Amino acid sequence: MFANRQTCRIDEQRGIPENFRDLTECSILASSRDPFDAMERAFLELGKEHLQLNGPLHPDWELVREYPISPELLMMSRAWKRPYGSTYFVAAKGAPEAVLSVCTVSAEESQAIMAVAATMATDGLRVIGVAKVSVSELPSQRELSLQFVGLIGLSDPLRPGVPAAVQECYRAGVRVVMITGDYPVTAQNIARQAGLRHTSGVITGPELTTLSNRELQERVEQTDIFARVVPQQKLRIVAALKANGEVVAMTGDGVNDAPALKAADIGIAMGGRGTDVAREAASVVLLDDDFSSIVRGIRLGRRIYDNLKKATSYILAVHVPIAGAALIPVLMGWPLMLMPLHVLFLELVVDPSCSVTFEMEPEEPGVMNRPPRRLNYRLFAMRRVAMSCLQGLGVLVTILAIYGFALREGELDARALGFGALILGNLALIFGIRASNRGLCATVRSPNRSAWFITAGAIAALATILGFPTLRDVFKFSRLHGSDVVVLIVATLFLMLWLEALKRIPALRHE
Repeated sequence: MFANRQTCRIDEQRGIPENFRDLTECSILASSRDPFDAMERAFLELGKEHLQLNGPLHPDWELVREYPISPELLMMSRAWKRPYGSTYFVAAKGAPEAVLSVCTVSAEESQAIMAVAATMATDGLRVIGVAKVSVSELPSQRELSLQFVGLIGLSDPLRPGVPAAVQECYRAGVRVVMITGDYPVTAQNIARQAGLRHTSGVITGPELTTLSNRELQERVEQTDIFARVVPQQKLRIVAALKANGEVVAMTGDGVNDAPALKAADIGIAMGGRGTDVAREAASVVLLDDDFSSIVRGIRLGRRIYDNLKKATSYILAVHVPIAGAALIPVLMGWPLMLMPLHVLFLELVVDPSCSVTFEMEPEEPGVMNRPPRRLNYRLFAMRRVAMSCLQGLGVLVTILAIYGFALREGELDARALGFGALILGNLALIFGIRASNRGLCATVRSPNRSAWFITAGAIAALATILGFPTLRDVFKFSRLHGSDVVVLIVATLFLMLWLEALKRIPALRHE
């Protein structure tokens, strides 16, 4: 704290010196009685601890007018009517340069005060100027001839996980931009602590008002810190970033942040300290108000999207052999390979695979070490569709070859062998598509118990059907021999090699 040309560092072990009591009282009177803002709550807590306040300061005073903050004057004031006398007491707080601009101080004294403010800001403190005045009439805020009371520096340390989260964003190709109402030097200090890349350049709110939209678009490409910005200016920054082709996620907590939250591609409201208006305008609400939670959300979103791609690829691939096994034997004049009961059994494997196996798939290694996908990226891109069709085609050709050769041994033998190859080919597709961006061995070792449950369940059910004469009769199968089992195992290994080989073709690789 700075007042009466003296500096005081608040110590919880002692009270506030008398010279700083007026500064503390004015900071409280310039704030709401029931503050929502974290800074105003800090002023009130200061008064409760060191002024022995058990309730509102001056509870008999009546608030008659509030002067809001504006882009032209970064300060706010509250006018109080005292129960005695005919004058109003006005308490103001805001950016030191804004407060000094309406105070009756000399140029030399103003420079000295701003030097103190710069020193406090260099230490990473959020510096607030406080002033007061008693008036008989209430003019506009700009016309108030305030008496400067002092400066208050507030420390808002970063959460321990923020620097690591910022670096993880950079590895993931996500740019981090700081937009704050703080002093530029304070913003740079905090940005360096957080690990932001471009901390030398700062665009201030007053400077932003002088830039055209085109100029702002060019400046935001290389500037990561915006200081002394009022909430209304966030909308221009968001618009400039979007105009440059960026996908913008913006955080905010105040009522005035709502337009920018709405305009951003992803508006993120603070659930702890955010207003209802901000939460309604946002797409996402953070329950813990922690930047690290946003990064965890990006990681989770990438995992979900990867698994969605795998699930859709599996759906496309698995229906190629199912449809082909149902139609091609008819066109070839062969006996039916699939009957309604067989298709129903296949769906008992396909449906859980889509809804459970790929949903439970853990994130791939390096999921946060790759750039975001392009804006024009399509889930059903041609390369992905082509890859899925070739994967399914490999299964179809394999089972048709087995079925065609087995027909020489009889219809029931061929159907049993072809159906077994279709079930095992389906399982091969599950593991092959799970391993679309990594090796098969690594996929087998990855923890996904649902995949193993479905695999074990499908093989056990197939073995049960083939092992019991009654079930074989229902499914129109014959008993498999040892050589048939070898054929199925070799066919499954061939399909795994086929799926691995397809991944090596550059033209079929997809994001």
